[in-house]
Amino acid sequence: LCCECGQFHLVLDNHLYNFQDEVDDELICHICLQPLLQPMDTPCGHTYCFKCLENFMREYNFCPMDRKKLSFQQCHKSSLLVRNLLDKLIVFCPFKAECQQTMQRCELEAHLQNRCPGFKKYKSELQRKKNPISKGKEDPPTKVETNMPRDPEVPSGGSSLVAESSAAAVVSLGTAEPGLVNPAFEETEEGESLIQKCNYRTSLVAETTTIEIHREDPEEELGMRIVGGKDTPLGNIVVQEVLRDSVIAADGRIAPGDHILEVNGVNISSVTHCQAVSFLRHPGPVLHLMVLQEKGFSNKTAQQDSTSATNQEVIHVTLIKRDRSEPLGIKLIRKTDEAGIFILDLLEGGLAAKNGKLSRNDRVLSINGQDLRQGTPEAAAQIIQTTESRVNFVVLRQPGVQLSDLVEDGSTSNNSSSSSNGGSPVHHRRRLDQNHYRRKSTYQKGYVTHEKTVAIKKEPKESLGITIGGGRDNKNKLPIYVTSVQPIGCLFREGRIKRGDVLLSINGIDLTHLNYYEAVSALKSNAASHSVILKALEIVSLNATEPSLDIKEQGFSWSPLWITWLGLPSYLHCCQDIVLSKGNLESWGFSIVGGFEESKGNQPFFIKTIVPGTPAFRDRKLKCGDEIVAVNGVPAIGMSNSELIPMLKEQRNKVTLTVVSWPGSLV
Repeated sequence: LCCECGQFHLVLDNHLYNFQDEVDDELICHICLQPLLQPMDTPCGHTYCFKCLENFMREYNFCPMDRKKLSFQQCHKSSLLVRNLLDKLIVFCPFKAECQQTMQRCELEAHLQNRCPGFKKYKSELQRKKNPISKGKEDPPTKVETNMPRDPEVPSGGSSLVAESSAAAVVSLGTAEPGLVNPAFEETEEGESLIQKCNYRTSLVAETTTIEIHREDPEEELGMRIVGGKDTPLGNIVVQEVLRDSVIAADGRIAPGDHILEVNGVNISSVTHCQAVSFLRHPGPVLHLMVLQEKGFSNKTAQQDSTSATNQEVIHVTLIKRDRSEPLGIKLIRKTDEAGIFILDLLEGGLAAKNGKLSRNDRVLSINGQDLRQGTPEAAAQIIQTTESRVNFVVLRQPGVQLSDLVEDGSTSNNSSSSSNGGSPVHHRRRLDQNHYRRKSTYQKGYVTHEKTVAIKKEPKESLGITIGGGRDNKNKLPIYVTSVQPIGCLFREGRIKRGDVLLSINGIDLTHLNYYEAVSALKSNAASHSVILKALEIVSLNATEPSLDIKEQGFSWSPLWITWLGLPSYLHCCQDIVLSKGNLESWGFSIVGGFEESKGNQPFFIKTIVPGTPAFRDRKLKCGDEIVAVNGVPAIGMSNSELIPMLKEQRNKVTLTVVSWPGSLV
């Protein structure tokens, strides 16, 4: 038994760990298919465990992924950031019978040596067995170990651990998902095309950042929507959306898809959704957030990246329009050799020129919190044109960039550049006919629904006394729900209709397919009668220990939590089709979690991450937390992760995803 990891393995093999949560596929070694240990980077951009790579290079002279010529001396340690991320992964103590502790991976050895009752018991039993033997002849330790009964909770080999550490797989990266044959070793044409994909996209870059958010009003909401939590397949807390003109949008450093790891020094990477909402809603003038941000695929060397980062400055600029139609006077353009958009010119007398803080050649990172690091001039113009007053820019300024570096990318001038002078971008995307249909759902973890019928006798002029939200015209196509029950109405007096209830019908009129204004009209017209019969659906939490978020907190506008929508019956789900297209050498650019597991049964498939610069990112319709219902019309319910991922990889240039999208919890 290894004294560092507490598990049985060969001396030359890696340590084994029982991870609490699924580990992202980008942190998995593609030799042992387990989370990286002592990660080593190759010159061609791949990362493996030190021992795995060392053992592999004893027999071969090429990279396991792309088969490029390689020697072990060319490889180097991964960055301190990557090593710290891996060391912070949460693991279970292997002695589950005596110890139920969880801790960071780097803390396990000290826990076993100093605090674990299970390991202490094991050592004492081992000592008792060794003492009589040691008086005679010395036996090799392996004999003592083989005589020891093994705890069934402790895996005796790597195969059982692979299933425990199965990760969210980034779709179509050209690498095999855990458990399948590595395509880099397939001597087929298909294998060769997959290798080309690996060469084209060498690595997925992510980094942790500590961000300090300042609020003039300590009670002001941050203005972002979050999804995930340890009580959902997503595991981590993920930013789904940043609201315009919010505190987070004005700061400009947090973008959709970022994973929030800590809030004011408190680790929230393994808390429930409700607990995370409570932490993020806590009032205060200063908020410290640690976030994990994916920067997209990179095929540049670390040396190139460090060189380009010198002398760069991030600048925040706010321009205030008098009305929506007022132009800013900014000319935006693409670069041929670098992703993103740049300021080509500031029109004389324009709002931006008068402000004086933006400069030619600035790279636009975000506008009103919308991530434009991989964006287009058309997308930027659309954000500017639809903004009522405050336009918050975050730009990157690098001294010495020449105007000759900025050129149009070769199609037409309308497509490659855009001005914010009020004209709409030429590049319009065809609107898809949204396909709404119902499908079976078995996921209602932590919540149950209860249908109720409320019959009220009232005066004709007496109001119902409720306000509502949602509607099928809403961007998330929500059912109608109650946002407040006023103390002056008959429903408050009756007492059974509560905030958060989903309204199904009033006096026999179905409300589930109406838009907001149709629902308001139906409620008002039927409220004029002497009697009202209202059918509603109440969503009840089964967890009494969760923090209460039902009481309206000062400064926060109320809306249902994201996790409560997951408990909604399938007949209230509204699906939409999202069509993605890509080139032969691209990946789809999103990762998924969920699916059927024997221990957990059927779980939905959720979008966990969307990688900047990929088709899923550019399309902008798919969001983190969206549930995949079907792929090209084939229902996903009942499939396992290992069944759905190959189906997605088989789609070469076009795929239709049928998704259900629920709004994240507002914090």
